[in-house]
Amino acid sequence: MTVTAPERLIDELGRKYLWWREVDGRPFSEGRVIAQIMNFATYDDILQLEATIGQARLTDVMLHSEPGWFSDRSWEFWRGRLSFATGAALPEKAPRRAFDAATP
Repeated sequence: MTVTAPERLIDELGRKYLWWREVDGRPFSEGRVIAQIMNFATYDDILQLEATIGQARLTDVMLHSEPGWFSDRSWEFWRGRLSFATGAALPEKAPRRAFDAATP
């Protein structure tokens, strides 16, 4: 089986930025790994990620991200960067968990 350059980079950077074990031995989704890289990567790794994976795929990761995948700071960085580069309409805020407990 041939491994593509994007798959190789995701694996390499994923090992660098995703330091905890999978739950129940299930592997992390590719989107989750990319989001983690986007959230913590150095600027050099960001440039490599954009060049290898492409801004359209990174935008897709943001649009399908789950609560907790991005910090507010990383979300704003990527939202500005990818909105400008691709023209994509990205939400102003990263997805967050909602705790809607009824209060008296």
